[in-house]
Amino acid sequence: MKIWVDADACPGPVRDILLRAVQRVKVPIVFVANKPLALPRLAYVSTVQVGAGLDVADRHIATSAEAGDLAVTQDIPLAALLVPKGVVVMDPRGELFTPETIDERLSMRNFMQELRDSGVNTGGPGGFSPQDRQQFAATLDRELTRLVKQQG
Repeated sequence: MKIWVDADACPGPVRDILLRAVQRVKVPIVFVANKPLALPRLAYVSTVQVGAGLDVADRHIATSAEAGDLAVTQDIPLAALLVPKGVVVMDPRGELFTPETIDERLSMRNFMQELRDSGVNTGGPGGFSPQDRQQFAATLDRELTRLVKQQG
């Protein structure tokens, strides 16, 4: 089991929570980004720097992640590739992408993109709040506990 992080837009508090969690549960984590990352040198932590370009980090994660892994991304198209593979996928606010919800989430994302492309200001997500941090930590703890138990 590995944890994959779409690190280009990962909030700092989420990164810190992940780093503490992998030291506790001793699960490898891979931060994937198209720029150098300043992470502490810790056991279980590695980085992959991919080339520049649209969705290069996403493609790396999509081809590398396997069933039973966990991925953290806010990229819904990436989540739509991972969920059918049996990867547990959550966003930085602690929301899980599941087989039951991913099609609807992708459809809504595409609809909002069409609105933006046609000039409609749809706003963006709010700032990353203490409640978001707490929700992420709780979901991560629950899912890691479940996955580690499944591993035996």
